[in-house]
Amino acid sequence: MPTNAPTAAHALSDVAASDGTLRRFLHGLPGVDAVGLEARAASLGTRSIKTTAKAYAIDLAISMVDLTTLEGADTPGKVRALGAKAVHPDPTDRTTPSTAAVCVYPDMVAVAKEAVAGSGVKVASVATAFPAGRAALDVKLADVRDAVAAGADEIDMVIDRGAFLAGHYLKVYDEIVAVREACGTSARLKVIFETGELSTYDNIRRASWLGMLAGADFIKTSTGKVAVNATPANTLLMLEAVRDFRAQTGVQVGVKPAGGIRTSKDAIKFLVLVNETVGEDWLDNHWFRFGASSLLNDLLMQRQKLATGRYSGPDYVTVD
Repeated sequence: MPTNAPTAAHALSDVAASDGTLRRFLHGLPGVDAVGLEARAASLGTRSIKTTAKAYAIDLAISMVDLTTLEGADTPGKVRALGAKAVHPDPTDRTTPSTAAVCVYPDMVAVAKEAVAGSGVKVASVATAFPAGRAALDVKLADVRDAVAAGADEIDMVIDRGAFLAGHYLKVYDEIVAVREACGTSARLKVIFETGELSTYDNIRRASWLGMLAGADFIKTSTGKVAVNATPANTLLMLEAVRDFRAQTGVQVGVKPAGGIRTSKDAIKFLVLVNETVGEDWLDNHWFRFGASSLLNDLLMQRQKLATGRYSGPDYVTVD
């Protein structure tokens, strides 16, 4: 798949010419009205979804899940089981859609790839010294190349938050560009900001534009490893950024909220945000994902309830 970088660079050709021009561009973005942003996110979260639409939304959400295991205790057996669940989330009902991807550490990519072989499920891999990102660039790039060589379809990288918060925007930009190049033409790149560590909405907006200018295929809220992860407000802000970026460059970029999204009700609120902010073009797992581990089970239980009228409970879904 071609990268976003050439088109974005052409449309905003002078933005990253130097640290100064990049800084002026990012700090020239409109300031975020925090009260207005949070009020709009809260308002959209109150939208009522009727039964037929709810069934559609649950299936859509299932198809957008990046089923994730990122633990030190991950084993090949656990990853194979997760891959089987991604392909057939509910073995008793083969009408249940597959998830979008399985997300694992680089050393488990080959195992995950084998587990989902022949299905449409992608294999995503976190890289670049996930989750802290505290490593030299050559180490990060080796991490990426190993994952791609093992068959990863997608790379989820973390930015250097220390460099970003210190105002070294060109350093962060150049690192994203280097990772994008290491992905080659076979792997899409998701750029993780760790929004909970960026402190302000203005920083989240700047990081969103920085990631997109550098060639991100997706911008992603969080690693799921800190106290504050995806929220309706920070996801809404990132959706507004991808909408405005496409308007200026013609390049469409995906969004992935990750961490803290655990229930069907939560997932549907995020889908409403997508529909009302960027529209149907993003209501597809090629452009919107949920980074989650526990969310899928609740979606499956709610799906079973809609189909049978009975709430089956957690004993009727697998424990990951």
